[in-house]
Parts: sequence; structure tokens; C-alpha cells
Amino acid sequence: MNILRIDTRSASAVESLAALRGKLAADGEVVSEAGWQKTIEVFGEPLAPQQVVERICRDVRDRGLEAVLDYTAKLDGVELTAETLRVSVDELAATHADIDSDYLELVRRITKQILDFQTAILHRDVTIDLPNGGGWLRQRYVPLARIGCCIPGGAAAYPSSVLMTAVPAQAACVPEIVIIAPPTKYGSYNPDLLATCYELGITEVYRMGGVQAVAALAYGIDGLPRVDKIVGPGNLFVALAKKYVFGTVDIDSIAGPSEVVVIADERTSPAWIASDLIAQAEHSPGASILLSWSESLLDDVALELEKQLACLDRSELARQSLEAFGALVLVKGRREAAELTNEIAPEHLHIECSQAGALAESIHNAGATFIGPLCPVPLGDYVAGPSHVLPTSGTARFASGLSANDFLRAGSMIHVNETGLQQIAEDAIRMARREGLTGHAASVQMRTQ
Repeated sequence: MNILRIDTRSASAVESLAALRGKLAADGEVVSEAGWQKTIEVFGEPLAPQQVVERICRDVRDRGLEAVLDYTAKLDGVELTAETLRVSVDELAATHADIDSDYLELVRRITKQILDFQTAILHRDVTIDLPNGGGWLRQRYVPLARIGCCIPGGAAAYPSSVLMTAVPAQAACVPEIVIIAPPTKYGSYNPDLLATCYELGITEVYRMGGVQAVAALAYGIDGLPRVDKIVGPGNLFVALAKKYVFGTVDIDSIAGPSEVVVIADERTSPAWIASDLIAQAEHSPGASILLSWSESLLDDVALELEKQLACLDRSELARQSLEAFGALVLVKGRREAAELTNEIAPEHLHIECSQAGALAESIHNAGATFIGPLCPVPLGDYVAGPSHVLPTSGTARFASGLSANDFLRAGSMIHVNETGLQQIAEDAIRMARREGLTGHAASVQMRTQ
């Protein structure tokens, strides 16, 4: 396998790591060859991804439903109408009735796990009394009225993304939840996905994906009122579309390719490590980086990757990701592994070496951290409770994973009575005058006379 090998002791290590991080950036334009060809086919010229996004978003904003249907036909190859764009409640109910009961029980168990966690971390209103009974200050949290969840459906079905986006919103008591998924067998024609929506009580599901769907959620179209926030994973075009409409609506993040950093030592099973790297790579694109101070372990993992890829259903896609975005990195020790991880700020961090918990305490920049060899990343992808919608492309330096709290809007409430006014009025008046805003000062002063 032609996977990148980096030794941090070499002179080229810094340059190699910088080049790898550049590929993982949200503006790295990681587009498949098929994606480039589709752009030329639809627009007649090789537009950059950002240009494609701007053109489609403006068109949907100006032409609404007509533009969404046009781009769905051109980009997805599916002819829809105003009546068939939305999945009917009857179809959702029928799919739910036909799905096997074992799957529904699985969905219910996972839903409970997510709800238990998301409800536990939910922000609560906080009220502080002013001294001497002078009034009170309150931080109030109000759920957003309407949100949209983007569910991928190009190369695989992701009912788990319905759970990991919609259930946190339900924990926050969002009353209206919209699901969009591309009109494919893995998207809005997928029985598991439709049955999951109906099981959650979500009946507003639309057969559309990509940039046109993000624009429709942001601006609203006939039959689909605009939302307040757009969340959920997607490819580069979806990420750039969310970036474009931010400000018209809120978004969760601008996500790049999925990624994992694994830290391991000679005590860790090479087979387990290889499986962890492959699990991320099969997202295609997906970045898989192994950090270790054991050169023999890196060699063993490289051999194990070849062995496991030979038996994998999506082996070619995973191999492409490993060769394009993967790396086996030899570091000097635990300290350098921690420093390098903090610099990379990965979406997923799996610490599989000895004393994993202690090492985790020194690493602050990661979307989700999985501690110990018995805690692989797919547990977080599917069942643990925290959402699998996480910051990528180094944004874990400042961003957090999606949670129920992201569906709450915080607002302050202030009440003072005569006692409270007398206690704080003079400071307000003095600060207003200091800034030269005498109207502000007068507004307070006239109430104290």
C-alpha cells in the first residue's frame, strides 16, 4: 500500500504534515473525478466548488421550487414534481409498518441512549437575585422553532445521521424538524431512513440533497418554509453551501472530510489499529492518521491494512482514502504525540496506548475522544449518546460537536425595582457619560429623581 510514512525526526516532516493538513481543510476542494465531470456537464465549464455553490444558491433564492427541481434533475438524474418532492406521511407510515421489528427496537434503544445523554447536558435557565431584593437577572434558553437536518445518501445509507441530528433537537424540544436526503436508494428512498424518521415522529421529509437542498432550507420554497438552523454532514458542496447561507440561517459547522487520529504503542493490536484506520477511510474521503513511537508497530499496521483491505466490501474506496489522506507517523514519544494531535485538532481521536486516560488529559483539541482499545470510534458513530456530527479540518481548536444545546437560543432577562435601580444607576450614568452618550445617561438618571 502506498500510504504516507512520516518520521518526525526527518527534515521533511513539518512540510509533509502541513501538506496533509492542507488536504483536510474545508477549502481543500476534495472533489471526486466524477464530481468535476458533473460540474462541466451541468454548467458547461469547470467551475470551482465555491462558484458552483454561489450559482445554485442564488438561483434557488431567485427561482425557488423551480430551481430545486431543475438541479435535482440535472445533478441527481431524478425528475420530481412539487407533489413528489416531499415524502408523503402515508409512505412514511407504510415503510415503518413494513420494516422488521428488530430494526425498530434497535432504533428505540439508540434513541433512548442519545436522549439520556443529550437531556443530561441540556442548558437550564439560571436566575440570580440582585442584592437587597433589588430585582433579578435571568439567562433563559428557548428552543429554536424550526431546524433542518441534512442526511447524506450518495454511497451509503445513514439513518444514524437522522438519530444524531434530530434526537438532540428533540431533547431541546424543537417543535419542527425537517429532514432532507438526496433522491437515491441510500437517501430518501431508503426504507431504514424513512422508517427511522417516522419512528421519531418526524413527518416532514424531502427528497432533495446537495447545494439546492441547503438553499431551499435557508431561503424557503413553495411548500417548504425556511428553517432557523441547518445541521448535519455532507460533502464539500454541502459544507460550502452551509457557509454561503450562514447569516440567513444558523449552521452547525463547515465540515471537511471525516478524520481520525489514532495514538498507539507496541501493546496495541495492529489488527485493531488497522481496522480503526479503515473504518474512517471507508467514508471516502476519510482521513486516517496513526501516531506511534514504535516503528515496528507502524510496519505491522501497514501489513495488516493490506490484509484487511483484501476482505473489505468497500476496499477500493478505503484504499483510495488511505493513500490520499492517510499517514503512519513515527513520533518521538507520548509528549510529541499529544502536541501533534493538539495541532491537528482531529474530528475523532482514539487513544489506544497504555495510560490512555492520562494522555487524554493533555490533549484538548479533538471533537470526540475515545479512550482505550475497547472503545472504537464506531461506538460514537452509532450508539454512545454524543452526536457524531463533529468539527473537522482542525476546527476542533475552537468548535464543538453538535449537541442539544445547539438548538437552544440563549437570551438574558433583566428586572430591577426601585431598590435595584438605586444600587446600580450611578455606575450606568457614569459609564454612559464617559463614552459621551448623554442620552443613555439621561434615560437612567430621570428614573432616579
